[in-house]
Amino acid sequence: MVAAVELYLDPDATRRIRVLWDALEAEGVQSMRSLLEQRHRPHVSLMVAPRFDPEQVAEALQGMVVAAPLRLDFQHAGQFVGRVLWLGPAPTPELLAHHRLVHDRLATAGIPLAEHYQPGRWVPHCTLSMRVPNSLMAAAVRRCLEVLPLAATVVGAALTDHARGIAHPLP
Repeated sequence: MVAAVELYLDPDATRRIRVLWDALEAEGVQSMRSLLEQRHRPHVSLMVAPRFDPEQVAEALQGMVVAAPLRLDFQHAGQFVGRVLWLGPAPTPELLAHHRLVHDRLATAGIPLAEHYQPGRWVPHCTLSMRVPNSLMAAAVRRCLEVLPLAATVVGAALTDHARGIAHPLP
């Protein structure tokens, strides 16, 4: 499992993604709802690492608003290797600049970050399922397309490590 800096979505977008999770479950696709004792909530991860020291992260991000009220316009569904299904917001200049700022603060503090979350490599996304069976992928993507486009606003942020029971709110 990994630790993450997560951006949380407004109540309407969160509700719509939870409804999508339920629809995927009804199709036989395990969604993020059923993982880790239902501790997941819809989010976009800015950074991930094998582990984070919450105090070190808080110090690196001191004085910064991680939960900047960014507008996210989810416009597409995607799949990563390993059959990970997700919804993707348009990578606006504001979102990419915010991601770079958080990354630079953490990197400057010497916090090791996952390579695929580096600026220029990061694909902004909201994970829906970690392992969609190949035979169900087409139906799962169709379900995703039913909720798009989806407008959201970032309303919160946290440093999380669900496997270790860590969920520290960030400003």
